[in-house]
Amino acid sequence: MLAGNVLKGYLYVINYPFIEKGLCQLEMKCLFHKEIEEKYFFSEKKINPSRSPYIKHRVSVMYCADSLEELMGKLQNNKVAYNDFKFVYFKIEDSELGYDEWISSVGELGRSIDGSVDMVNPKIMLGATKVHGQWIFGELEKNDNHWQERNKKPNSNSHSLKTRAAKALVNIAVGDELNCTLIDPCCGVGTVVIEAISMQINVKGYEINSLIARKAEENLAFFGYENVITNGDMHEIKEHFDVAIVDIPYGLFTPITLEKQCDIIKTARRIADKLVIITFEDMDKALISEGFAIVDHCHVIKGNFIRTISICH
Repeated sequence: MLAGNVLKGYLYVINYPFIEKGLCQLEMKCLFHKEIEEKYFFSEKKINPSRSPYIKHRVSVMYCADSLEELMGKLQNNKVAYNDFKFVYFKIEDSELGYDEWISSVGELGRSIDGSVDMVNPKIMLGATKVHGQWIFGELEKNDNHWQERNKKPNSNSHSLKTRAAKALVNIAVGDELNCTLIDPCCGVGTVVIEAISMQINVKGYEINSLIARKAEENLAFFGYENVITNGDMHEIKEHFDVAIVDIPYGLFTPITLEKQCDIIKTARRIADKLVIITFEDMDKALISEGFAIVDHCHVIKGNFIRTISICH
């Protein structure tokens, strides 16, 4: 946050496809505990930008100033020094700072830093921009985008969650509680399970269809992950978990009745304290009747369908 020349925290830059705006905003709310409307924000909370598929950059803001000249003076007076540094350009939504001015400005800032520039193999990345009339400067970290590598699985379904959405759902489910226990009792080919494992979360998956369960196991093995998939009926689960993520079956390929969907919700209530559920139909009455309180939700568009993601306690 910036107030005059008083500085706190980090600048985060986010981006998302329009159809995933609601999902991104819900993820940011669960990670940062505040509503995010713009594609950049300040927070005192430090989160690795690679944790989210939507965070593009994080700047650990070190100095702010009312003018470029004042910022240059601060860098010089504080003898800021880096070897092999590089300024990284990033776009701020509705920014008053154009690219040409940015290039000129970071050239001036670079000459105010003791050290050397390395544009090819920098040891440190720096960020500088102008926000609400104030210049800011700090060390920058990019999203490594390793999650994109997990788009290429041996097995997938056209109707299954995409990797980006699955990663966001895991963040929505666990929030700050990375040490929690997580269950995906209708895990399909394991997309959510894989994203949870990549974040070192204690997760298990259940899949009733033996063929699909085998495909999920193959996907985990492909990425070198230990098999945590059980080919079994979720209604037979005896363990209790902190949170469940359920992409409720909706009968696109295999017929399913409303009664069976309600049974899934009932079992989710029994095996988990918290539920993040993805539905194609309004299931609010069923959720409430099983004792859940719906505390937040968002909508995601996929093709001709609208999916509702609800957080329930």
